[in-house]
Amino acid sequence: MVALLSALLLAELLWTIFNAFSWNPEFFFTLGFGVLLFLWAVLVLRKFLRIEKQHSDERIDVDTFHFLRNSSDIHAKRLLNSIALFFGALSVYFGSELSFYIFGNSKPAELFENIFSNIILIQIPLFLLVKNTLMVRMFQKRIGRPEHKRFLCHANSITIFSVLYWAAVTAVVILLREYIFYPANAYLFAGILFALLILLYDLTLRKRVTFRNVVFNKPRASLILALLVLVGGFAYMSRDTFYTQPYINSLPVVEHSADRIDYNDETGVYTITSEQEDFRILHLTDIHLGSSLFSYRQDHKALAACYKLIENTHPDLVIVTGDLCFPLGIMSMSFNNSAPVYQFAAFMRNLGIPWAFTYGNHDTESLASLNKEELNNVFMSLSYKTSGTLLYPYTQPGVTGRNNQLIELRNTDGSLNTGLFLIDSNAYTGEGINVYDFIHDDQVDWYAREVDRMRAEAGQPVPSMIFFHIPLQQYRTAFELYEAESSEVTWFFGENGEKMINKVCCSEYPSSLFDRARDLGCEAMFCGHDHYNNMSLEYEGVRLTYGMSIDYLAMPGIEKDTAQRGGELITIHRDGSWDLQQIPLVSIEK
Repeated sequence: MVALLSALLLAELLWTIFNAFSWNPEFFFTLGFGVLLFLWAVLVLRKFLRIEKQHSDERIDVDTFHFLRNSSDIHAKRLLNSIALFFGALSVYFGSELSFYIFGNSKPAELFENIFSNIILIQIPLFLLVKNTLMVRMFQKRIGRPEHKRFLCHANSITIFSVLYWAAVTAVVILLREYIFYPANAYLFAGILFALLILLYDLTLRKRVTFRNVVFNKPRASLILALLVLVGGFAYMSRDTFYTQPYINSLPVVEHSADRIDYNDETGVYTITSEQEDFRILHLTDIHLGSSLFSYRQDHKALAACYKLIENTHPDLVIVTGDLCFPLGIMSMSFNNSAPVYQFAAFMRNLGIPWAFTYGNHDTESLASLNKEELNNVFMSLSYKTSGTLLYPYTQPGVTGRNNQLIELRNTDGSLNTGLFLIDSNAYTGEGINVYDFIHDDQVDWYAREVDRMRAEAGQPVPSMIFFHIPLQQYRTAFELYEAESSEVTWFFGENGEKMINKVCCSEYPSSLFDRARDLGCEAMFCGHDHYNNMSLEYEGVRLTYGMSIDYLAMPGIEKDTAQRGGELITIHRDGSWDLQQIPLVSIEK
């Protein structure tokens, strides 16, 4: 109880300090609650000491002595390790966070938010330290161990060594701050070295203050090792890491037209008013950023490919149809899905090109570090009011999906030119592995209402284009008709080269979107998802186009393949007509 209350007091102390410096009215509440916790801890500790004193003079038999000696031995070893664990965790955690604050220009609120969100990483070592300290005191006083003074010397030595070691690490980080891009990595590697030094001490010098220095229990050791690998590996693979930032920082602004962009807070609709005769949209899909040290090479290639396509086409808007992130653990060795968003947002902000995004099935995987609500908050924090480039809505239409939005393209006179709809094709149904979801009826109804609204405003039909990630079933139907050489479809360019699962990997659940959109005058649909498919066909008057993927990471061997990689340039003219050109990356690199 004393150890638990000590861990709770640490968090309460930090909250009190934060509220005091931020002039938060909750200061008195946190201070009062902290005082109550402190008094509670004192009362429990006094009871512990009183009971200990009552039994301190009791005579014990030989069996009890051996039991107490073994218990003392166990907790003495635990205490020495918990001292090292506490100072190591304290230094790694606060040191890396403070490094970002001092050298990374983070805001104080961000620093405290990061500290409080993971304070349990310090509370657990503190709990173990206090508990083992009291246990060692209790056992050693009962048996009157002559090595008690020597044990205190070892405990003090580990404390001093830990403090000096982590002070030296912090000093090195400060001195070499111009050469250390990611301070958390420096603390991580220092932590690994520190753990090896403590392990070396455990196997050698510690035997001077223990009866049995090392007792190797294979099942227990295997279980602990497995838990450490599992928990430590998951925590490591869930971290935000920004290895591609130096490359991103080196990129210049890409020349493009400076169109007027407005946002309606009530409807969540962005309006782009173009003064150009032609408005150019670059469609990218399946970028698959891992944002880990393991995926750094592929991430760099993916961003470089995006830059080449953008620099070649000079678009006025970039639309990404999902799978920006790949937080699956395999291939990317990362469960993180926030760092890829931060990195790509920084990438587009440096280029100065407005961009929009609709989710894919991989962006919010079940094991990803952020769920769909948390990732939605990340996108909103990086959106237009902050970045000036990301056209992500702050207001959602209240239908199924993680993001459904309309971007209105208007001419100089304010007349509606085209409605650009980004609709979430959702991810999985939850009914099994890779059972893909679909675009639901309430999303289709929302699309139809917006089309009718634009028609009513313009007094005539307004062309619309729809962007989503997972292809509709009509993509499969059109492709099968194409293979059967049917006159019901018209081929424009590209090929479908998927071989791993299905030629067209769509949901097995039908969506009403195609039929409703066709009847409402939709002219084109764009999707991604199938990395080797890039065919563009017209079916029942609607142009169905697969985006060329960017992916270097998610599929075995895809890094070396080239023919499927690229983008599509959509050119919308002032009269609402449009052209579509496929831009293979190899055609630019040649």
